[in-house]
Amino acid sequence: MPAAIAYHDVRKAGDRLVCDAAPVALVHDRFVPLHLREEPLMPDLLVRSIVKEYPTRGEPLRVLRGVSFEMSAGENLAIVGPSGCGKSTLLHILGTLEQPTSGTVELGGVNPFTLSEPELARFRHEKIGFIFQDHHLLPQCSVLENVLIPTLALGGTTEQDIERAHMLLERVGLAQRLNHHPAEISGGERQRVAIARALIAKPVLLLADEPTGNLDRSTAESVASLLLELQQQEQTMLVCVTHSTALAERLQQQMELDGGLLQKLAA
Repeated sequence: MPAAIAYHDVRKAGDRLVCDAAPVALVHDRFVPLHLREEPLMPDLLVRSIVKEYPTRGEPLRVLRGVSFEMSAGENLAIVGPSGCGKSTLLHILGTLEQPTSGTVELGGVNPFTLSEPELARFRHEKIGFIFQDHHLLPQCSVLENVLIPTLALGGTTEQDIERAHMLLERVGLAQRLNHHPAEISGGERQRVAIARALIAKPVLLLADEPTGNLDRSTAESVASLLLELQQQEQTMLVCVTHSTALAERLQQQMELDGGLLQKLAA
């Protein structure tokens, strides 16, 4: 193949540009051989035209009115909006806990709402991690046991699961609290346990519903830093619903849900 391709050597052939040496494409004002051109990657999360309605005695209550967005591995997104606007509903749909009235969700090329109930449950446990405003730790279980609970739904806890739980708890600064119970640790530490639990199965999508909502400012900043650091290290996607402007501004993308519509937040 020649080192360079002159413009006058290029001709049109159907919907492609070709020359005597090789087919080429115009990329950033340069002709590039097609076999060297980078093909666009499909997004890892594709959300298209999500509508959610609830029946009422009168007209159906439409909470979501055609929500669309997409994300790739390692990206994070903050969704803000007034109370009652449908943020948690959208999070439940992304987490396959609720079905949309219409529209599609694809995670890793799979539409989970086409799966059987057993397949959907396994898909959810393997692909999606949840972090809630309230940590939802089991009070009778130790810190280590709480982190390992999601593995029970995947056929039982393995040695590799235990090793990963130890590793995650060390990364969240709780290596010395493995055998403590939730009542014996602080609120910020409980939320750190919840983050480790959400990551135990190596999810591709992490969903956080007001993850710092019950914490004081200093603790919230610390937990937010930890969450974003781990999300980047794990290269998972993060969708975070929050009322906190401070938290939202730390994420790569900010969108607002209002009137059932999701739009980029004005700068």
